[in-house]
Amino acid sequence: MPDLLKNVYNYNSLQQLAHTIQSAYPPFQADEFLQTTMDETWDKLELKARVRKISTSLAAYLPEDYSRALAILDKAAAVFTNGFFGIFFPDFIEVFGQDEENWDLSMSALERYTQYSTSEFAVRPFIISHEERMMAQMYAWSGHENEHVRRLSSEGCRPQLPWGQALAKYKKDPSPVLPILERLKADPSLYVRKSVANNLNDISKTHPDLVIRLAKEWYGKNEYTDWIVKHGCRTLLKKGNREILALFGYHDSASIKVDGFTLEPAAVPMGEDITFSFSISTEEAAKVRLEYAVDYMKANGKRSSKVFQISEITLGRNEKKSCTKKHSFAEMTTRKHYPGVHTITLIVNGAKRERQDFELTAGPGRTR
Repeated sequence: MPDLLKNVYNYNSLQQLAHTIQSAYPPFQADEFLQTTMDETWDKLELKARVRKISTSLAAYLPEDYSRALAILDKAAAVFTNGFFGIFFPDFIEVFGQDEENWDLSMSALERYTQYSTSEFAVRPFIISHEERMMAQMYAWSGHENEHVRRLSSEGCRPQLPWGQALAKYKKDPSPVLPILERLKADPSLYVRKSVANNLNDISKTHPDLVIRLAKEWYGKNEYTDWIVKHGCRTLLKKGNREILALFGYHDSASIKVDGFTLEPAAVPMGEDITFSFSISTEEAAKVRLEYAVDYMKANGKRSSKVFQISEITLGRNEKKSCTKKHSFAEMTTRKHYPGVHTITLIVNGAKRERQDFELTAGPGRTR
């Protein structure tokens, strides 16, 4: 199993941070900072709690004056340009920089720090507390020359950002987010386009009709925008939304024939794979989106379904294609498997077709 992300914050990395800050600010008590941060609670802290522990510990050993503290952190942030590690820099802004007198300093710092790591989590309390002012800043950032800053303008206001504080107001009414997405819908940076698509996908979960309307307005005018629309509609596609399927050309399912749908083995030990195969054919040329759903057994004995994509292909007239797919039941940090009857259902252009049950067994050394 891969090392947990929170473990990027360890004694060696924090010691390097402490020495870097001490080089910029000799009064900084590096050893005391390490002891304060990695106290008896450290091993029990998860990722975001560790980030918060670092930022609050920094405040204890930096000057009380906010502008002086930022000037010191600026010198350290320029050293730690390895992405995710540096998110405690914007977290420091979130915790200590929300007072009115610090606003301009905080906005400038968030803009700088997101270019080293990301400020997507730190901007959200500002949006909640100062919505109009902060969203004006986010819109301004959407026109920035740096792709990291432009991405921040979209990622920071996603209604359902993973690991981020929820923006409940935008889950109810996402309209304040739309001007930013409109401005970025043809951005040349894939990094930015992924964020715009993810924002659209968030919105589609609570306002599908709005995203369907935007998709129809945007699609077919620009290749960058088309990519955003397709990726941003992935939840609607998995739900088999007929309007979105038709938009991308997957409107015909009845004429596509499915033959020979088989699973093996019939009983799969946890940690192993199941393999299924089938063939599809059509008398007329057709675009085909192939997916499958797994109905997983849950701890309470009920089942929940998750849809996975196989491929998107075009079949010619009277063409037949055979497909084989493996699905793993290896241990995952994102899903716990339970023994019992599971089901795989084949989905063609949003329509459920063949389905078969199989048994997931505990396997050697496993119990129910």
